[in-house]
Amino acid sequence: MSRRDEVECWLTDMDGVLVHENHALPGAAALLQQWQDQRTPFLVLTNNSIFTPRDLSARLRASGLDVPEEFIWTSALATAAFLAEQEPGGSAFVIGEAGITTAIHEAGFTMTETNPDYVVVGETRNYSFEAITKAIRLIAGGARFIVTNPDATGPSKDGPLPATGAIAALITKATGMESYVVGKPNPMMFRSALNKIGAHSENTGMIGDRMDTDIVAGIEAGLHTILVLTGISDEAEINRYPFRPNEILSGVIDLVKTEPVEVEI
Repeated sequence: MSRRDEVECWLTDMDGVLVHENHALPGAAALLQQWQDQRTPFLVLTNNSIFTPRDLSARLRASGLDVPEEFIWTSALATAAFLAEQEPGGSAFVIGEAGITTAIHEAGFTMTETNPDYVVVGETRNYSFEAITKAIRLIAGGARFIVTNPDATGPSKDGPLPATGAIAALITKATGMESYVVGKPNPMMFRSALNKIGAHSENTGMIGDRMDTDIVAGIEAGLHTILVLTGISDEAEINRYPFRPNEILSGVIDLVKTEPVEVEI
């Protein structure tokens, strides 16, 4: 019996796996429907910490995919879960948008600019020099430095944009303090996702399109890893790494089970 036959729960990346530039990829809608029909526990994961699960659910719906918000797990939610575990009822100075501020608030944290336990940097399209300066001073004063995800750039129609990792590098350079990054490729994000759906690593599969985040984190978390070639990885990219996924598929369409057709003779 192959490992895939033993998989009872699924984690899947979103961009490059289920959607590409706001269009559903072939097989994505059918696979999500299959999981929901079979009551298979699953979560859709994203390192993007800008949006709340409700926002992302609406964006996916506009792409033709039905993913209720309770099936979405973001680096912002993983970060909030990590902070709540580390310092219940703590305080944070947050650079970011609704995804991270809502998640941290709902985890029981207080937002403050005065002597916070943590400085948390998430994704935003509106980084302010004033906020970055404040973060640097608070970290220098003893606040612990947390980042939602390590992505240095993000995509836009005009080309790459500086993202969380780039801003974190600026703060690290100014303070000499390295951040703790919760999102992929930290397997912490997968472990918190497993906890949310009550799953275990030995019977959970991970579908991703990036060797350097999805697959390496899936391997380190002990999951059955599937790389799909609908995102940024191709054979040349795969061969650059010293590790391999359990399976390489053309896309999620290869995971959709088709019912056998009965032919009358």
